[in-house]
Amino acid sequence: MRVYADNAATTKMSEKAKGVMIDYLDKYYGNASSLHSTGQEAAEKLQEARKSIADAIGADPIEIYFTSGGSEADNQAIVSAAIIGKRKGKMHIISTAFEHHAVLHTLNKLEKEGYEITLLDVHENGMVTAQQVADAIREDTCLVTIMYANNEIGTVQPIAEIGEVCRKAGVIFHTDAVQAMGHLPVNVKKDKVDMLSASAHKFKGPKGVGFLYAKRGIILSNIIEGGAQERGKRAGTENIPAIAAMAAALNESIENMETANEKIVKMRDMLVDGLSKVPHSKVNGDMSSHLPGTVNMCFEGIEGESLLLLLDANGICASSGSACTSGSLDPSHVLLALGIPHEVAHGSLRLSISDENTEEEMEHIIKTVPKVVDYLRNMSPVWEALEKGEREHII
Repeated sequence: MRVYADNAATTKMSEKAKGVMIDYLDKYYGNASSLHSTGQEAAEKLQEARKSIADAIGADPIEIYFTSGGSEADNQAIVSAAIIGKRKGKMHIISTAFEHHAVLHTLNKLEKEGYEITLLDVHENGMVTAQQVADAIREDTCLVTIMYANNEIGTVQPIAEIGEVCRKAGVIFHTDAVQAMGHLPVNVKKDKVDMLSASAHKFKGPKGVGFLYAKRGIILSNIIEGGAQERGKRAGTENIPAIAAMAAALNESIENMETANEKIVKMRDMLVDGLSKVPHSKVNGDMSSHLPGTVNMCFEGIEGESLLLLLDANGICASSGSACTSGSLDPSHVLLALGIPHEVAHGSLRLSISDENTEEEMEHIIKTVPKVVDYLRNMSPVWEALEKGEREHII
């Protein structure tokens, strides 16, 4: 049995999105900037996709900018807000310690340019509060950027409450909604967000395409210079087939969300109940405010990399955290932000499922993971010391 349980890294394209993309590759191959009829047909389809995505999140079409994905959208949103702030003499930015590296690395770059960055502490349950944001906002704060749902542990933040705090303070609020889009109801007006980033391959669309929502009146700064595409704010010939497929995937995900999530949550709870029986293990993150399909756990006394390799040998595709940092030997910065010790954070496992998974597959995971954990622990001198009482268990 082969079980794909790494949907937070990427999802398989839906048949509908794939069909749209193939159809558009054949029919609408023109450059949307060209004046001839073939180009204008492509331009028309581009605007149809823009309106479709705008309608899906409660925005206006003019507020949607197409990008290469979530990382580019994060970069453009944060840099744009920083430049707006600097013009007003405001160079303080608020974020959290467990953001995606697309956000954290951009903030690091800005810090070197003279901006002051405040990273809010994350509570042990993987949550930040609107009150934390309110307490951190200063007269010189130009941006608050907090992710909608965490990509590793799946906790969903109180975005609408944070948005209200920022709105009252007159501070731009950006949210990285890459993990939330297509899995949770997102409405930019209700959530009171000024900018939002999304990526198609997280909701059964193609890779290499995403979008940035920027509220009317926010002047974006260019990350990519060149032509006048995307109203002069993102150069490069638009990938019409991928953009159309993204729009199709998003609308399909929203239409199926309630039914899909009911199935996914049932399977997720199966995993939590089954794997929590492994001695000296813990589930990370508040499960009451959580993405439907993400489970993150730590198993004391093992290394996550070995766990992943052995699970793969047993037909289970999983991860230990963000796929974007899979080459790193360091423990997850997300888990460290929750106060989890290094030696425990090293033994983490992230399972992220979709409505294409089955209960039979969950049973296979529940049966296999404890066996692999036991096997690794029996080989571990650290585990031997823990069992002999030479070291104290942390979990």
